[in-house]
Amino acid sequence: MPPSSSRSEHHVNLAQVIVISAVAAIGGFLFGFDSGVINGTVDALQVAFKSSAVGSGFNVASMLLGCAAGALLAGSLADRFGRRAVLVITAILFTLSAWGSGIATDSFQFVIARVLGGFAVGAASILCPAYISEVAPAAMRGRLASLQQLAIVLGLFTAFLSNFAIAEAAGGASSKFWFGYEGWQWMFWAELVPSVFFLVALFLIPESPRFLVAVGRLEHADGVFRRLGCLASEAAAQVKEVQATLDSGHKPRLSDLIDSKSGRVAPILWVGIGLATFQQLVGINVVFYYGAVLWQAAGFSEGDALLINVITGAVNIGSTLVAIALVDKIGRKPLLMIGSIGMALALGTMATVFATSGTLPGEALKLEGVHGIVALVAANVYVVFFGVSWGPVMWVMLGEMFKNQIRGAALSISGFSQWMANFAITMTFPILLARFGLGGAYGLYTLCAAISIVFVWILVKETKGKTLEEM
Repeated sequence: MPPSSSRSEHHVNLAQVIVISAVAAIGGFLFGFDSGVINGTVDALQVAFKSSAVGSGFNVASMLLGCAAGALLAGSLADRFGRRAVLVITAILFTLSAWGSGIATDSFQFVIARVLGGFAVGAASILCPAYISEVAPAAMRGRLASLQQLAIVLGLFTAFLSNFAIAEAAGGASSKFWFGYEGWQWMFWAELVPSVFFLVALFLIPESPRFLVAVGRLEHADGVFRRLGCLASEAAAQVKEVQATLDSGHKPRLSDLIDSKSGRVAPILWVGIGLATFQQLVGINVVFYYGAVLWQAAGFSEGDALLINVITGAVNIGSTLVAIALVDKIGRKPLLMIGSIGMALALGTMATVFATSGTLPGEALKLEGVHGIVALVAANVYVVFFGVSWGPVMWVMLGEMFKNQIRGAALSISGFSQWMANFAITMTFPILLARFGLGGAYGLYTLCAAISIVFVWILVKETKGKTLEEM
């Protein structure tokens, strides 16, 4: 086997590493599917549960509360019980949530099922990239960790495509489909297939070797490093190198985030929180959660709006593939800068078009002639810039930027911040839409994208090519 090009020059079983990383990334696929499936069901849920506008917004956003809790707790749980063990729990929760969301008969039951799924999404969102980073060689860690985002956008695309196909076959999300159940119910049950597959596949991959070192299971860790391709001497050296970066006095814990000398929070954590928060403040999930509602508000039919979602999902996949090709070549920080600038320009264009368009009776937007084309092109340009930058790079950096002792705890706090920002953006969009229109909402996201340029320029440091022990 050829040696890797990382600084430590360990041998790598490339096929084994890719397979293991791909299995972990299925959690990202379920993350994406679970996030995107709600997109085509919003109106149907409002009818089925007789929800108000606020209630409908909470039906969509409720999952994000579970996401925040899952992200907050997952790091500590993973430091105690292992990355793989907690991922097994997430797979079970994904399965329960998919079934429960479809069988729910009122908003309360639906919210409970979505919160369970949200816990799984939140846990998977931080553990999958962390696990991949802990098994991947430095020279290709960016590309392998980007599998998480590729899996997320594939999950989103699959959900959009599934929703579109079911709605077309049933005659609408609220129409009866197979066995007398409505289309929106089958949209949620479609997730059962990948969630069960994920659960089975997790038993075929090893525990993270860096977790094993942290809990003192050195022989087991040595065996995993050998499975990843290291020679016997290299595996032993890897174990010692990881040991050297851990506090021998105790296992990793949340309090490690506080510097024992200054009593202050580790500065790197603030950078992680900033990265996680800005990824949401630019409004990306408004496109993915409310895409059908957004384009219908802009004057498109339900069928056209669902088809636009499918196109947007395909664009997101393509741009993520570009990011995978570039992240280990040009680095993380340049991609973030390019993405922030591009998103700010695209969002500004959308805000201007929405703010200057006329309205139909009932205050619906009237995008005529070139306005509709400009809005669609700008929206997809926005998705492209997000897909080549903040989409994958944020997850890559969170998985690799923290040192071994604080990785689990720092990921928990960063992930919690990401999901709380996601919840805030998702919950406030219907309010912004009603009060300020699409132009006002997208004006706010434009401002956040512009601020993110300054944040990256001043505070974000490059991590390309460094081993986790060098962080």
